[in-house]
Amino acid sequence: MKQQRKSSIAAYALGFIFLVLVGGLTYVYNSNLFEREAPKIALAKEIDWNLKDPIKVQIEDNSGIRFVRASLFDGEKSVVLETKEFKTAEKVVDLNLTFPKTGFGANKKAFELTVEATDVSKWNFFAGNSVSEKSIVKVDTKRPEVNVIGSSYKIMRGGVATVIFKAQDEAMKSLYIETNFGKKFYPTPFYKDGYYISLVAWPTHIESFSASVVAIDRAGNLTKAHIPYFLQDKKYKTSTIALEDRFLDGKIADLISEVAPERSSLNKIEKFKFVNEDMRKGNEANILKVTSDVPKELVSGFYLKAFYPLRNGKVVASFGDHRFYEYDKQPTSESYHLGLDLASNAQATMLTSNDGVVVFARENGIYGNNIIISHGLGVYSLYGHCSSFMVKEGDVVKAGEPIAKTGMTGLALGDHLHFGMFVQGVDVRPEEWMDEVWLKESVFNVIESAKKIMDR
Repeated sequence: MKQQRKSSIAAYALGFIFLVLVGGLTYVYNSNLFEREAPKIALAKEIDWNLKDPIKVQIEDNSGIRFVRASLFDGEKSVVLETKEFKTAEKVVDLNLTFPKTGFGANKKAFELTVEATDVSKWNFFAGNSVSEKSIVKVDTKRPEVNVIGSSYKIMRGGVATVIFKAQDEAMKSLYIETNFGKKFYPTPFYKDGYYISLVAWPTHIESFSASVVAIDRAGNLTKAHIPYFLQDKKYKTSTIALEDRFLDGKIADLISEVAPERSSLNKIEKFKFVNEDMRKGNEANILKVTSDVPKELVSGFYLKAFYPLRNGKVVASFGDHRFYEYDKQPTSESYHLGLDLASNAQATMLTSNDGVVVFARENGIYGNNIIISHGLGVYSLYGHCSSFMVKEGDVVKAGEPIAKTGMTGLALGDHLHFGMFVQGVDVRPEEWMDEVWLKESVFNVIESAKKIMDR
């Protein structure tokens, strides 16, 4: 009997020890203190380095990082670029690795970069999880080659100019035209490998203009080449418009009811401000989205006929007009009229003057029924207030083809065409694109002259 009691006690003891072991192992297996995931090191397999800018490396770990080290090997010797040991665990560590100033690796064209990290986990018998990542570092200290070979003589405020240039680098990363107002224009490969063309635009609301070709390679080497343009300023009309109740209670109320019925509870001035500011902003964002694309395939040339969208069309509102609105002689809102209003007969047929692709054909708030056609090289024509569509998105249209009829849709008080031109998302003077002389001098002659230089 005693023997049986001893056996039972021993069995209970063993069972208890087993449960403790299982519980302990379960705790270790599931506890964050014993997590088993190694740190993650964001390091490319190959890096181009100009030896001036630091190599940026980010290391992450959920439990926290305890130790990091980065070293560089030149095939013979190794040097530690950075080593850090943290008393308080860091979940994210950013390294900015700079080239040593000790004469290490002189004239070497390639190195091996090793980055190591250990976390604070108690896994691996309290040693933590460790990881090591390697990268081949290629030395590149040569700047890209950039040479402007052709450009328009002048650019007018609100207008457009052409630039053609050569840009070469085996490791080219970014290539664009940088302007003084923050807009980047992107070039299209032109005529021969290594050559590019772009149209650039000077917005009406920007006081001055400057542009440079910027080329950056994967190593961070940068070349900037100024584009020489003579700046021709132009003053645009300023108008003060008194808002009338019949306009606010009529056109504005109707547009709100049709396009934004959720705003129907606003008073008449609030409705106008919403249409003129908020709705306009959204409509222009739609236009910007579809007029910003630039061809990426090589083009051998570019030609457009002067635009003549409405036969016998009379100008009833000019481009660039800065409009200030008042109600009871109190300032209410403002806007820019960035198009040319043309009118002839009611329901007049609009024609596209040049071949293109319809990229937009839908209702667009203040522009009403709105059509936008891409003509290549980042050039787009816009047709607003259409009463009806004769084309749809995706259609390829030919010069002289009817696309719509004029109307009063959107924020239009009378039957007319709102005609606009865009270059890479920027509203530009339609008058230039309706002028054969300007097209020849500012675009086509520049292209032909550049081709002669390229053919030498």
